[in-house]
Amino acid sequence: MKLLTSIAILAMSFTALANTQLPNNRHISVTGTAELSAKPDIAVINLHVESNNKTSLAAKTEVDTRVNNLLDGIEKFKVDESNVSASSISTEPRYSYRNNENPKITGYVARRTLKVTLNDLKKLNKFIDFALSVKINSVRNIELKSSKEKALKDEAIALAVKNAKEKGRSLAHAFDADLGRIYSINTNSNNSVYRYGANRDAEMVQHSAMKGSAPQPGRYLQENIKFSASISVVFDLEVK
Repeated sequence: MKLLTSIAILAMSFTALANTQLPNNRHISVTGTAELSAKPDIAVINLHVESNNKTSLAAKTEVDTRVNNLLDGIEKFKVDESNVSASSISTEPRYSYRNNENPKITGYVARRTLKVTLNDLKKLNKFIDFALSVKINSVRNIELKSSKEKALKDEAIALAVKNAKEKGRSLAHAFDADLGRIYSINTNSNNSVYRYGANRDAEMVQHSAMKGSAPQPGRYLQENIKFSASISVVFDLEVK
């Protein structure tokens, strides 16, 4: 029984080795990483509109009117309708519950969500003020992005590749060997962190007005966007 168990364990070991992504010859496995920072130049603003009314149609009409008022004024912020998503709408009844009585419909609520892409961050505060002035109920979140996102992601990957090569050469030389041909490449991650409010150090500062003074506009402190890449690479080793 012990002999059979030993054979089974050896067979499993050879199977596990065969399924690995490492070559049988001398090799080195390294991970290259890179991170880039960029200033955001685009804001994606998520808005929410809601209306309570006696009928479902009345609630929907009021919500549509508020959205239309927003769309009518976006040109002054250099936003065209292709940069606005406002297609979704939902309506549902509101109920009241009393003691053991059956639920009773007391009205209807209609909701719409909007997403507006603003290409001029200097207009962010004024746009939010405008949206609230046309009775948009709330600003759900603000995402700060870069118009050069794809180029920056590609650059981060290129730098991660360069870092992997440098690490491989340095380690190989330290053990009197040369870096050989590439055996395998695995992209571990390619991430970007840009969402306003997603990190604890992203901040929005609004100054409260002193008594009797005019209210001060909100100030939005722009967090740098971070693009990171990580690549695992296996190289052959050539012994001197």
